Amino acid sequence: MIVAEGLTKRYGAKTAVDDVSFEVHPGRVTGFLGPNGAGKSTTMRMILGLDRPSAGRVTVDGRAYRDLSAPMVEVGALIDAKALHGGRTARDHLVVLAKSNGVPLTRVDEVLDVVGLTSVAKKRSGGFSLGMGQRLGIAGALLGDPRVLLFDEPVNGLDPEGILWIRNLMKRLAGEGRTVFVSSHLMSEMALTADHLLVIGRGRILADTGVAQFIAENSVSHVKVRSPQADRLAELAAEAGWQVNRDPAGALLIQEVTTDQVGDLAGHNGVFLHELAKVEASLEEAFMRLTADSVEYHTGGTPPKVAPEAVPGWGPPTAADRIG
Repeated sequence: MIVAEGLTKRYGAKTAVDDVSFEVHPGRVTGFLGPNGAGKSTTMRMILGLDRPSAGRVTVDGRAYRDLSAPMVEVGALIDAKALHGGRTARDHLVVLAKSNGVPLTRVDEVLDVVGLTSVAKKRSGGFSLGMGQRLGIAGALLGDPRVLLFDEPVNGLDPEGILWIRNLMKRLAGEGRTVFVSSHLMSEMALTADHLLVIGRGRILADTGVAQFIAENSVSHVKVRSPQADRLAELAAEAGWQVNRDPAGALLIQEVTTDQVGDLAGHNGVFLHELAKVEASLEEAFMRLTADSVEYHTGGTPPKVAPEAVPGWGPPTAADRIG
């Protein structure tokens, strides 16, 4: 388990992480979400002893990382997949890690097989694509068979097959009772992978909750209606005190009502309906709503106002590859 207590990190006048406390429990995948500059990477670096806290402390299974007798055996981490010696082969890279951390060399071939790099084990990592380098970084994290695992943007550069693989891998690791802490900007993937969420903004924890509860508390579901008498239905809905918006295709989006309520209103007034459906909120929408005031870098200079009917999409990884 990872426990942070009053964790703070300052760089001169800037406070990157501001008095945060949280626990990451074993047996589940905990997603770590936040806008750019929110403090995610700094927090992960402090967990791993790469940055020293200005105040507070963070422990892994009750001890600071620097006090672990066999760090790679107890904690596995993927922080920077590009941190490789380009002149070494994939296998040699893992052999060096194994020898320097007292890990049996038999684990090298085991993890190469797990991450799908057996066929390129003798190739130099300097020629690897982004996705292949990502897989090698994950192999390094798994090498010591640790009980605690930290992944920073683990799907970066992976193709759809690779994304499915890492999703299932993290779920399996958590299912084995391990502590899995993963940072990602890919909301759709976190919605499918994470059991619990920590959301950080401007260095402070904004939410520490389950995925379903987070969505319910930070978004608004709505009813989508298409009708040849849309204008009439919109008037009736407004008279009923309902909030009505329209999507780009002209469908009505009615907030905080049920499909039964809308259907009854239409039926009682002779309005024909061509579509009537409840649209559930997404993790992306909930995240955008909660962190709207915590985004450090806005395009166009003005923070967007996020409406349920127009939530910006989060694009897929920019570099996709397939091994072999």
